[in-house]
Amino acid sequence: MPQCPVCNVQVFLKSDSGNPSMPTAPFCSERCKIIDLGRWLDERYNVPHIARNDDDGDEEIYPDC
Repeated sequence: MPQCPVCNVQVFLKSDSGNPSMPTAPFCSERCKIIDLGRWLDERYNVPHIARNDDDGDEEIYPDC
């Protein structure tokens, strides 16, 4: 089972074995959803940019249609 990325509580994605699915998945609660959103908005998380060899900085020019 996956765990909440904020507090590491086990999250149930599907109803099984008497455990109902959690409507806030992949978070355990609405509180953890809001905490995670706040972290993104505060820029504590980021997506790294990996430069590629063909990324020479030239802008592509598109003709007017």
